[in-house]
Amino acid sequence: MKVNIPPGVFDLIPFNEKEPWKSSSIWQFIEKTIREVTSLYGYKEIRTPIFERTELFQRSSGDESDIVSKEMYTFLDKGGRSLSLRPEGTAPVMRAFVENRLDASLHQKLYYIAPMFRYERSQAGRYRQHHQFGVEAIGSGLPEQDVEVIDLLFTFYQKLGLKGLSLSINSLGGQQTRQRFKKALKEYLSPRQDQLSVESQRRFATNPLRILDSKDLKDQELLKLAPNILNFLSPEDENHFVAVQQLLTALQIPYQVNSNLVRGLDYYNKTVFEVVAGQLGAQNSIGGGGRYDGLLSQVGGAALPSFGFGTGLERIIQTMLQQQIELPLVSPPFVYLIALDKASQFFCFKLLHQLRLVNLPAQMDFSGKKIGKVMQTADQMKASFTLICGSDEMEKKAVSLKEMQSGKIYTATFAEILPLTQKLYSQKAAEK
Repeated sequence: MKVNIPPGVFDLIPFNEKEPWKSSSIWQFIEKTIREVTSLYGYKEIRTPIFERTELFQRSSGDESDIVSKEMYTFLDKGGRSLSLRPEGTAPVMRAFVENRLDASLHQKLYYIAPMFRYERSQAGRYRQHHQFGVEAIGSGLPEQDVEVIDLLFTFYQKLGLKGLSLSINSLGGQQTRQRFKKALKEYLSPRQDQLSVESQRRFATNPLRILDSKDLKDQELLKLAPNILNFLSPEDENHFVAVQQLLTALQIPYQVNSNLVRGLDYYNKTVFEVVAGQLGAQNSIGGGGRYDGLLSQVGGAALPSFGFGTGLERIIQTMLQQQIELPLVSPPFVYLIALDKASQFFCFKLLHQLRLVNLPAQMDFSGKKIGKVMQTADQMKASFTLICGSDEMEKKAVSLKEMQSGKIYTATFAEILPLTQKLYSQKAAEK
């Protein structure tokens, strides 16, 4: 019986010609770039379980967030405990931070690359299992920390070659700011409740700030004349937001202020941001985040200030392909060994091992097909050189390397073939 993959998920295979973004070699390139950039900024990797206690996300994300109310994969285990597949990365990192006593260091800078799970309608760049790169900087409340994280994300995008990057920022202020703004927003919306979408009418009673995050066109039109949260900032909140803007300008990171930007989770305060690049259907945001100074204490930790982001790898790769950015596919072998008989097969297999010991990418034909078919395989794999060995080569104890692109032949004895191949490999590396 044939069993198909469930909806909303996908396989990564070495090379996917129809859907190149599902090629694992591209994902490896993205992950390599992540590790290079985070190392430059002093961030260390953290890995948390795929599932957590459901209450972790209820306490941190908020019962009225879309993630908790609509999207979580929640189940009871055999012990009757409610568990949920990880829908986002920040809350698990905060839990791990507290549980593993990482507060022994005054300032922790962490990153993760991990799958997330949300039950939502599949659309461009969004899947029920998707993958995020995220960072969490814990211990500093300074605006410099906000901008370092934003700068890290922009540097990552720029190293990938993404074009048309657009940064939107806003400040949600502290608790007092939000309480004053919430009161004013409710006063404005109260006589207009019947004009709101069904979802926003429900949120009016439970969490009116979430109405600002509505994607309903009628809601967005109604909000154009709503109070502006930036007019309710305390002097401290305003000074912080002004400093963030000055630092972004100093780093030449272009931005625009969007006072309706609230992000989708309830734990944010002060600075929030979102980055857009290209067009992925109606959803063109590729990353975002903000400050969440109260989150750590919600999961039992100290009241340490924190700032971070999450960016979806699927969206990044699809945007890169859309922008026609050159991406690496399957790494070709430098040399492809072809044995014509049993004796030469034994010699080639030992040489294959020796080549790999000196970090030289090499492969060997194990199919036993005719030489013409095997050469076609080597060509399809984009091998730089082929080495053919048969009874004549075994008798002479010498073989030839053929450069596939130029047809040039290099002949060497058995003793010389390994150093010759290393030399040619170094020359090619230097040309890149």
